[in-house]
Amino acid sequence: MRVLITGAKGQLGSALQTLAPFFPELTLLFTDVKELDICSEKEVSTYLKTHAIGCVVNCAAYTAVDKAEEEPERCRLLNATAPGYLARAAEENGASMIHVSTDYIFDGCTYRPYTETDTPMPRSIYGATKLEGEIAVTKGCTQAAVIRTAWLYSVTGNNFVKTMMRLGRERATLGVVFDQIGTPTYANDLAEAILTVIRQGIVPGIYHYTNEGVCSWYDFALAIHRLAGIDSCQVSPLHTADYPTKAHRPHYSVLDKTKFKEVYGIRIPHWEESLQQCIAHLENEL
Repeated sequence: MRVLITGAKGQLGSALQTLAPFFPELTLLFTDVKELDICSEKEVSTYLKTHAIGCVVNCAAYTAVDKAEEEPERCRLLNATAPGYLARAAEENGASMIHVSTDYIFDGCTYRPYTETDTPMPRSIYGATKLEGEIAVTKGCTQAAVIRTAWLYSVTGNNFVKTMMRLGRERATLGVVFDQIGTPTYANDLAEAILTVIRQGIVPGIYHYTNEGVCSWYDFALAIHRLAGIDSCQVSPLHTADYPTKAHRPHYSVLDKTKFKEVYGIRIPHWEESLQQCIAHLENEL
């Protein structure tokens, strides 16, 4: 099967490139904006027809959460309109689709893990446009799976893990919010799950995927420093109010992964297990 990967230079796209050799039965075509402008409906339609695409994996997104509050239309174009183009083109060509979404579609005001049937209530432009993208994909392609994830990190790009490692070595003290609760997700784990889903056959619907377990950003930072052997930096807990941002962050956005595990039978590692793997890779690159 020929699989189109959009957003190939991002964290998830890069992880998919790393894992591609382990799925030789899939021909993965990696694109970013230079190879395919997904904001052009005509270009998307032509690409899928020309390359006989059997599945689309949309990893492209506008992810600058705070900047999105100042650029709502640009954010909407990439997060909602473009996924709709991909979904309709997939449907026209008899292809399936996997679209990656986010925990930000929830308001974070609950006290238990969110399931796929919980009502989305985004409180940011980023979250609202990602929800619009989910709707466009599920309406546009009958063989589409939406996978919501959270707190993504990897060995590439800018992310919380790499930032905490850098700051931990540069500073004597550091403050990190402790009242935002969720689950970190290692991009390699999500990438492997996506490729396995394609290999098994996509069951249309909405799914949640993060690593197992729960923590705050503060707990996450402490674990990063411990596993990276950083002991010269004192990390202190901060309230969200002490670290104001333009966009609202969910206070609690743990995602229930029961449906994903039952449908696809894929083991999901605990977040500390995967974090250890990521840090080991980063340390080997130094």
